[in-house]
Amino acid sequence: MDLSGQTILVTGGTGSFGYAFVERMLTDHGDVTVRVYSRDELKQSEMKKRFGDGQVRYMLGDIRNRARMARACQGVDVIVHAAAMKQVPACEYNPFEAVQTNVLGAQHVVDCAIDAGVKQVVALSTDKAVNPVNLYGATKLCEEKIVIQGNAYAAAFDTRLSCVRYGNVVGSRGSVVPLFEEQRETGRITLTDERMTRFWITLPEAVDLVLFAMANAKGGEIFIPKIPSMKMTDLAEAMAPGVPTEIIGIRPGEKLHEVLLTDDEARHAIETEDNYVVLPEHPWWTDEHPWIDGKPLDDDFVYASNTNDWWLTSDELQQRIVV
Repeated sequence: MDLSGQTILVTGGTGSFGYAFVERMLTDHGDVTVRVYSRDELKQSEMKKRFGDGQVRYMLGDIRNRARMARACQGVDVIVHAAAMKQVPACEYNPFEAVQTNVLGAQHVVDCAIDAGVKQVVALSTDKAVNPVNLYGATKLCEEKIVIQGNAYAAAFDTRLSCVRYGNVVGSRGSVVPLFEEQRETGRITLTDERMTRFWITLPEAVDLVLFAMANAKGGEIFIPKIPSMKMTDLAEAMAPGVPTEIIGIRPGEKLHEVLLTDDEARHAIETEDNYVVLPEHPWWTDEHPWIDGKPLDDDFVYASNTNDWWLTSDELQQRIVV
């Protein structure tokens, strides 16, 4: 897609996704300005050492601070909203903090984008937002609803808002891969349940999905990639062959399997070559749906990690781990 001359604001821009997104912009889009918005000055200084300050601007701020968020949105064409509290145990222990960041922060992004005339917002969501069993998932479900319904408030303006929803990111901060790498050195890998499965996506694939949404969204969609599943036992074996495993029991707020698309959503979703797209049920802000060639899904279709028809082999897992 042509992003020439545009300014893109990335909230939570010093996170794992932010690094991958900024790197892609600098590699493929020489005429884009990326505005990194985050609250950690150390991470911003480290990012500046890597990417410099030519195409990248660094702005300290918290999405909880509406006034600061409004300032960050001035002159922006696209917002990629990646800021979030995402550690399940931390959210469970600090629920008020998670709500302020993931829910109220999302509202600030929507409000400020509309007020500043930002043309497009793409918010990052997670499979844990589907039928949530923990606070993190519940807050991300709220974020999805706030972003999608934000199109109703923006109907008289040019701003259009959509979401992407995907599974576990290979090697992201706080993911199981760094944990297994540490445990491998101790000679013992801990698993919560040997039946557990997860969706698996790489950071470059996550960036691809966001760029697809930026190129195609008309407002109100949730873009879901077709990605493989893996068994946690297979991941442990791929990362630490022959290392003994210990089953420690499933943690509070953890599922055996994850779902990216429910049968209720399938009734108003379509399938494309590489993605599923959940269309808004009442998109009165546009008459352009459906905007892309795709086939309707069966009413009882469910996209779950344990019933997926695409599974990673041990060799494929090893290849993805080093991405």
